[in-house]
Formats: sequence, C-alpha cells, structure tokens
Amino acid sequence: MVSHLYRTHTCYDLTRDHAGQTVRLSGWVHRIRDHGGVLFVDLRDHYGITQVLADPDSAVFSDVENLRAEFVIRVDGEVRLRDPSLVNSKIATGEIEVFIRDMEVLSRAEELPLPVFGEPDYPEEIRLKYRFLDLRRTRLHQRIMLRSKVISWIRHRMEARGFTEFQTPILTASSPEGARDYLVPSRIHQGKFYALPQAPQQFKQLIMIAGFDRYFQISPCFRDEDPRADRAPGDFYQLDVEMSFANQEDVFSTIEPVLRGLFEEFGGGRTVTRNFPRIAYRDAMHEYGTDKPDLRNPLRMESVSEHFAGSGFRIFASLLERKGCEVRAIPAPGGGSRRFCDRMNSFAQRQGLPGMGYIFWRSRAGEIEGAGPLAKNIGPERTEAIRRQLNLGMGDAAFFLGGRPRAFEAVAGRARDEIAGQLDLIDHDRFSFCWITDFPMFEEDEESGALDFSHNPFSMPQGGLEALETGDPLDVLGYQYDIVCNGVELSSGAVRNHRLDVLYKAFEIVGHDRKFVDEHFSGMVNALRFGAPPHAGIAPGIERMVMLLANMENIREVTLFPLNQRAEDLMLGAPTRPTNEALRDLGLRIVGDVESRTRPVRGATGQR
Repeated sequence: MVSHLYRTHTCYDLTRDHAGQTVRLSGWVHRIRDHGGVLFVDLRDHYGITQVLADPDSAVFSDVENLRAEFVIRVDGEVRLRDPSLVNSKIATGEIEVFIRDMEVLSRAEELPLPVFGEPDYPEEIRLKYRFLDLRRTRLHQRIMLRSKVISWIRHRMEARGFTEFQTPILTASSPEGARDYLVPSRIHQGKFYALPQAPQQFKQLIMIAGFDRYFQISPCFRDEDPRADRAPGDFYQLDVEMSFANQEDVFSTIEPVLRGLFEEFGGGRTVTRNFPRIAYRDAMHEYGTDKPDLRNPLRMESVSEHFAGSGFRIFASLLERKGCEVRAIPAPGGGSRRFCDRMNSFAQRQGLPGMGYIFWRSRAGEIEGAGPLAKNIGPERTEAIRRQLNLGMGDAAFFLGGRPRAFEAVAGRARDEIAGQLDLIDHDRFSFCWITDFPMFEEDEESGALDFSHNPFSMPQGGLEALETGDPLDVLGYQYDIVCNGVELSSGAVRNHRLDVLYKAFEIVGHDRKFVDEHFSGMVNALRFGAPPHAGIAPGIERMVMLLANMENIREVTLFPLNQRAEDLMLGAPTRPTNEALRDLGLRIVGDVESRTRPVRGATGQR
C-alpha cells in the first residue's frame, strides 16, 4: 500500500534490492523515448534519475503518450531488474526500471524557451531570464549543490578551529570604500540614506574591539561595480574572518589548512599545494607581471638589461639610458620557431604594444645559434649570455619587453600566460596557492607626484609609527597580503591598524588631517580610543573558490540567481522604478538619470 501522497522514494534511491516492490515516484519528465511501442521516460528529481516505462498493455499508456518534457508527474509502479545488457552504469538507479501501473500529471509545461535535457550552449540572456529552468540542468544544478556543500564544510571547519559565527548589520552607514555603495533611502529620516555593506570590515573590527576573539561569517557583500567574469555585480559572499591578538603569521597558519582541506575535499582529486609559497609584491610583479600569478605556469621573467645596455639594438639600448627603465625576458622552452615567435609578436600587438622582441635558438653546423632580429643586432656573445642566464637550449626561445616596468608589466604577465598556454606548460590538474605579501603602503602619481594609499589605509605599516615618521613613504611596506589560487585572487587581508596615532600619521602623509579622518571614519576612530587589541583578518570569496572547484571561468555559473552584465535581474525585472506613492513616503522624486562619477578615498576597504 502506497502511503505518501507523492513519493515513497526519490529518483536516486532505488536499487536491485527493491526489485518486486511497488513504489511511488514524483518528478519532472526529463526525456521520453519510444522503442518499438514501449515508452521509456527518464523521471528526474533533485536527487537523480529513474527510468520508468509503459507498454501498450498498461492502463495509462495513452496518458504516457501525451507527456511532454518538464511535465511534473507522479507514477506508481513495480520495480524490475533491467536485463544485464541494458544496465546504465552512469546513473545510480541504472540496474532497475519501474513499470508504470498508475500515473497522475501534477503540472503541465508549455513549450520550453530552452532545453533542460542535455547541456546545449544557450545565450546567457535567455538562461538568466529563465534561470529556474536553467537550474534544472544537471551540471548547473550540481554546481549550486557544490556551493552549498562548500559553505557547510567551511562552517564546520571554522567552528572546529575555535571561531564563532556572528551576523553583522545589512543596513549601515555609507563610508569611503573601494567601490560604489548601494544606498537605501530612509522613510523615517527623510533625505538620509543607509548603505548596504560592501564588506563587514568595520563591524568585524568592532567585534574584536568589543572583546570577542575569533569571528567568522559567511557574509553577503554589496558593491555597485562593473561586472567581470570573476566578479558579480550586486551581491556576493565571502568567508569573513577576524582574529584578536594575531599577526600575519597567525592568519596564514589558520587559513592555509582550511583552504587546503577545502580544495582537497571538493577538488575532484586535483593536487593541492602543501605549503603555500610567499611572494613579495615586488617580486611577483618582476617575475610574473602580476600580483595574481598562476603558479601552475612554470615560466618566470628575468631582468636582462645588462645584456642590452650599450648593445647594437638601439631601441632597448636607448631605453636603458633613461632612469627607471629595464628590459625583461620571458623564457619559452619549446617555442623556438619563427612561426611561434611571429604568433606571439602578433599577440603583443593585439595588447597595444608595437610588438615583442624575440630570440630563438636553433642548430647550425652542430652548434646552438641564436636567430631572429635581436640576435643579429646584439651579436653572438650577448645572445649566448642571455641563453645561459635563462637556462635555455636548442629549440627554445625568449621574448623581451622594455621600458618602465609599470608600463609593460601587465602585458608581460598576459604574454607569460599566453606563451605557457600555447606551449602546453600549464598543469591543469593542480591547485597552486600562494601568498602575495609586502605591498607598499603608498604610491606616487606619475603626473602630479602626489602620494596616495596603494592598497589599504587601515592596515598596519611595517615598522609602525617610526617607519612613517623617519622613512621614505614609498619604501614603507604594509602588513597586507593576498591569497591567490591558479591566478585568481581569492581575498585580500591585513593586520589592522589598531593605533590612532599611526592611523592619523598615515593619512597625514597622503594629505588628510585628523579632522578628515574623524569625520569620515568616526565609528572606527571612536572605538580605537577605548583600547583596541592587535587584530588581523581576511575574507576569501565563496563564489571564486567554488568557481575554481567547479572548473568554471565565469562566476555566474556557480551563483543561484545572478544578475546579468548590466546588473539586471532579467527573471524578476529588477531594478524597477518605484511608484509615486513610494517616492512620496521617502520624500524623494526622480529628476533625471544623472550619474555621479565622484569616487571616494581610494582603497579604503581593499582589505577584508
């Protein structure tokens, strides 16, 4: 006797042990196949797929004939073993099938705007408008479940490490941050606005000042910023972490086991870095051309300025006579052909450069010889010295960029990845983590010479107050760090500045007096006056971690209901214009589509 209104089992449960039993299943019609008058239906629910069937002798055969994809049905039937030759090892229920004795259509589906069966490449705008259908597709459904499992795993691991989860406010005050705020008008206090938090940065520091010791939260963050493949507009989530009486090493030793364990658990068997290397920011820019290096790529850039200084290649030789200029080389083992070198030269031109110089090494009369325009201009001795420095041999190449590093490093970094990708040097079965450390506290505007914060003004400078008062500001480093995996920045973090005198001095260096600090950061300044412990934190992004684990390149592929590239919800039609009544309640009126481009103090929340 079937006892439940809709199901006795899910579409994942049934095995050969259930053969002969009468069961009730409910789900969506995933696919229908007619094999010689026998109708086979793949019935799908959240858990899996079960094959059900009806032949012409079935009392409901005509009803089954009228089914269409994505009808929701209930079936009663008898579990039968499949013939051994027909077992489907790809699904959990592949040893059985259910012969339908009775069926009820619970809900009908109109013609679908996009198919659910299979994984066709459909336009993203259609997928987002009908996201509830898109989410029925197996792979996306699995990725969203992966996200849920990741969050659950993180919560248990953080609690096991002595952290307590707190929830911080969603309606808060606007403050100068790294992106634009989402503002919420107040009905009670007309003319004033709340802001949705770009991150719980100030709140988590206040939690430490309040005397709690180890905080974490799977926190929502809201930023009105332009979307990218690895950054969603609107809202996103992060593992927000803060620790009292902690230094940089404490953060590293706490977070590394969590991330390593997470990627080992959900990484599908891919190798995970055992010990996360630490790379100073300046070294990262010099060797990789980016502060987000993909260490699966073994190539490292090196300075080769000495080999071009005073050489016959006048373009580089003249560059090196200017202060601050240098020449760097990107080794390309296995890239020693003119065709490959020309291809990479074209790549550089697409990136906005005139091109990249190159040398490739070939065999001539049994000897290794450098070839290409650069080799001819600088001569065999310099060419050989470059080859030895880069540890290259016959069949290899090297590419060269010159000028002020800030002008070419970004392109050099992209070229490094392009070279490694085309030469198949990247190990795609690995998660390569690293810490980027020692970010400069300040940077100089090349045109005006004015100083500004380069990363985060609220982090502790290395050397404390003495470094700010006695040293060159451009030489001051911060206790600031990023965690990077496979070229994706998962998070920034920092040891926080818990001393007001150091905070005031840091802002003074960039031209802001105490009054400015007190007015713009009154909540934090007020708290720091009453005894703040040294504290530090970090906040890896949930979506970015799941994106890597799922081997996706777009963050929307691991987000339940993402906005599109224009920050629109195509499914529910947001954003919308409020009614006149709602505007009157708020004391507001719309006077035009005027967008302010004013940006606040730079870098104020780069740390999380």
